Amino acid sequence: MYLVHAALQPVSPGRSLPLDARELLLATVHPEDRVEHLVLHADAVPDPVLGVYLLADSLAGAESRTAAFCRRALAAVPQFAGWKAERVAAPLVVPFYERLLSAPAFPGRNGPGTVSAI
Repeated sequence: MYLVHAALQPVSPGRSLPLDARELLLATVHPEDRVEHLVLHADAVPDPVLGVYLLADSLAGAESRTAAFCRRALAAVPQFAGWKAERVAAPLVVPFYERLLSAPAFPGRNGPGTVSAI
C-alpha cells in the first residue's frame, strides 16, 4: 500500500473547500482505483492536501493513478468546479528517520557518538 499526497488548489484564489470534501471525493472512488482510504488535511499550508492510500504495483504507478483519480474526482463533483490537484507525489519521510537516527539510543551519523564499521 502506498500513501500519495495531492495538493488541492483553487483555480481562483480565496475559494474554500466544501465542508464535506472528503466524503464527496470518497463517493467517486471506483473499485479499479484500488483506493483503500482518503484523508483530507484541509488546513495544510500552502494548500489543502488529500492523502490517498491505495494499492499499487509500484510507487510510480501509485502516483500516476492518484493523479488520474484526482482529475476524475474533481471533474465529477460539482462542488469542486474550479479546483485542481497539483504536486501529486508520495510524501517524504525524511524527518521521521532523522529523528530515529538522532535519538540517544542510536548514536552515529546524525547524533552524538561514532559510527562503527559493520
